[in-house]
Amino acid sequence: MFNFSVLTNWIDNLLRSFMPEWLTVVTECVLIGLVLLLTYSVLALFYIYFERKICAAFQCRLGPNRVGPWGLLQSIADMFKMLIKELISLNHTDKFLFALAPYLVILASMLAFAVLPWGNGLQVLNFNIGIFFLLAVSSIGVLGILLAGWSSNNKFTLIGALRSGAQMVSYEISIGLSVLTMVAFAGTMNVVEIVEKQDHLWFIFSGHLPAIIAFVIYLIAGTAETNRGPFDLPEAESELTAGYHTEYSGIHFGFFYLAEYLNLFIVSGVATLLFLGGWMPLHFPGWDGFNAIMDYIPSVVWFIGKAVAVSFIIIWFKWTFPRLRIDQMLSLEWKYLMPFGLFNLILMAIIIVTNLYF
Repeated sequence: MFNFSVLTNWIDNLLRSFMPEWLTVVTECVLIGLVLLLTYSVLALFYIYFERKICAAFQCRLGPNRVGPWGLLQSIADMFKMLIKELISLNHTDKFLFALAPYLVILASMLAFAVLPWGNGLQVLNFNIGIFFLLAVSSIGVLGILLAGWSSNNKFTLIGALRSGAQMVSYEISIGLSVLTMVAFAGTMNVVEIVEKQDHLWFIFSGHLPAIIAFVIYLIAGTAETNRGPFDLPEAESELTAGYHTEYSGIHFGFFYLAEYLNLFIVSGVATLLFLGGWMPLHFPGWDGFNAIMDYIPSVVWFIGKAVAVSFIIIWFKWTFPRLRIDQMLSLEWKYLMPFGLFNLILMAIIIVTNLYF
């Protein structure tokens, strides 16, 4: 399988051949930032189209099919429409915090986006506490949502922000327990090492029952963490108009919209990293011919394909189940998911200590 570090090292050596070291570092940081922004934008447009088509299929209709062939240009047209929308200035709001909130939401998703290992030798940040950093930066997003709801000086936005804060803080516990279960099984918090340990068999297969339980809990909690249905109480249209971003317009509303879809990809990417082997191909012990064929598929294709497959399951949740009440949502977390997650972590620890894993 091709190692992208060969390409990145070649670019680094090329820049160092005619640039001083400080300028090389600055240039590489700018190039990485541009690549991340471009990937961020393209993925958001893809996910908008992807969900619209899935929603249309579930509702037995065609979905967007007017702008471009098969409606492929509809998301791009919507993007340009949003970019030229006016930013409406509101009275009686905290203008600084109102403007800051969408940037905090985007910052959180961008930082988490950069930690994901996209392919063999293709990751922006690689250090020994990568999973811890990922959980830490992803928690910044709730601050942007709370600030957006409070600074708008609107009762609907405030209620939406408080709901979102309670929901995200609660379900982060179950996400953390699921992640901790798999980190204990892997024995490292380095995202690259976690992927490399799944060379022969993905953790969803080799982690026994605790890995399957952790995967199910993670999917449910991850859906709630991204404020998607049936956990979309912070944006409940029938009650709160548009929730915490009711008063936002133009590109500021676009930031919240983009962050929602990129958070969907990040949640799916972390599930791929921890349970489905990251960019590792599907290998079965003893199936040498099959494994050799799987190695021909590029590692980036493996990672993105798995992440999109997990995203399909989360989107399936939204268009299948009705919206929960706020008490039902919190009861699900505190009475069921968190106790099961704690029990599952203990079960994984027992398996590790007694050397029952392979």
